[in-house]
Amino acid sequence: MARIVEVSGLSKDYHLGSEVVHALRDVTLSVEQGEFVAIMGASGSGKSTLLHLLGGLDLPTVGKIVVDGHELTAMSDRARTLFRRRRIGIIFQSFNLLPTLTARENVALPLMVDGANDRTIGQKARELLDVVDLSHRTEHRPGALSGGEQQRVAVARSMVNDPALILADEPTGNLDSHHAEEIWWLLRRLSEEQARTIVCVTHEAAGAAFADRIVVLRDGEVTGQIQPSSRQDVANVAARYAALAK
Repeated sequence: MARIVEVSGLSKDYHLGSEVVHALRDVTLSVEQGEFVAIMGASGSGKSTLLHLLGGLDLPTVGKIVVDGHELTAMSDRARTLFRRRRIGIIFQSFNLLPTLTARENVALPLMVDGANDRTIGQKARELLDVVDLSHRTEHRPGALSGGEQQRVAVARSMVNDPALILADEPTGNLDSHHAEEIWWLLRRLSEEQARTIVCVTHEAAGAAFADRIVVLRDGEVTGQIQPSSRQDVANVAARYAALAK
């Protein structure tokens, strides 16, 4: 099985006046194709920083990041931007849908920006909305969709360029428990049935239990990993996370 993510010796420092904040410290991590990995940690643990680095949105102070065989840390800003647009899908907590566009148009937007032809754009958007069970909502704008439906549109959009890696930043943070569970089941299904590689930041043990593996961060360092035995393994995940995160 191909290794999609390889991170080695990753550290990220921020300078706030005379103070240095060590957001990440010597993190090493790998993710295989089709693997669903959750990253958990308290606020300030470095989990969002790690996600931003994996997405090429920022560069580490030291260390190496390879995604789909491409070393992000050796790319120019322009090359990294193009790579992110074409090979990395991102799901945001706040959905980030354009309110004036329909569900179909929001899904198609990355292809439109990349100059794909209209036939390809329309076909791909409809196919992906069908994958996320929204084929009946293709022409609805975000304001006419529930929060769960909006996030499913965002999930479909993250796949439109057939990315090597999907990154999700607290994807259920704005959803109630019912719609949150729907999103976790959807991500699980995409990993199992389509071999999508997913790295997700979450603070929810109930969501992390859907992952193949959970990486725990504390003060910028990996303190351990958890492998849930099932989707119902929430109590065990919560207990083990509490022990690793304190």
